[in-house]
Amino acid sequence: MAFMAINIAVFIWMLIADPASGSGDVTKAHVDLDLYAPFLKVYDEWYRLVTSGFTHFGFIHLAFNMFALYQLGQIVERAMPHVQFALLYFASLLGGSLGALLVGGNEPHITAGASGAVFGLLGAAAIGLHRRGVNIFSTGIGTALLLNLFITFSISGISIGGHLGGLAAGAICGYVMLAPSHRPIPKWAGYAVPVAVAVVCVIASMLYVNTLDFGIQGL
Repeated sequence: MAFMAINIAVFIWMLIADPASGSGDVTKAHVDLDLYAPFLKVYDEWYRLVTSGFTHFGFIHLAFNMFALYQLGQIVERAMPHVQFALLYFASLLGGSLGALLVGGNEPHITAGASGAVFGLLGAAAIGLHRRGVNIFSTGIGTALLLNLFITFSISGISIGGHLGGLAAGAICGYVMLAPSHRPIPKWAGYAVPVAVAVVCVIASMLYVNTLDFGIQGL
């Protein structure tokens, strides 16, 4: 609920600043906060790796992500302490940012949305069920995973890298954080793994962006 509140609050702030934000148009707030590789490299605005995960292109974009966050959050958050859930969320968000950068390459575009983090929760839930011997395709999680992957690859304008990056980061975290009771892990690992994943994603993002040559002068 806290993450939903932050996303909605940011959207309202953007809407007040520029009503065009509600229609899906790119506004100044998007330019200031969203993921855009040239700005990362030229201006060292690495905060965009995080802030881009809390901005959205219009009401529909926000509504879909918040609905998915509400549904998945209720499932995943029950299985771990609140702090661990927050760490999982940010690790997935940063994984989504890394994925968006990797797929964008030398043809960058503005990327935003909580879908990387949401896909991370989906990945964590899926791997957690699998580790407990549950066939995820016999559950709503498996159906949601297939449906969202289909949408990711079939609709233009969706960040494929952002979704897959978040999914991978969440799955890695979930493998440890949602280990079954008969294969317990040290308590500290549930905190250390998402932190490690987040740090790796930030470092990898920085290293990758700094290898790019956009050929842009006076940005």
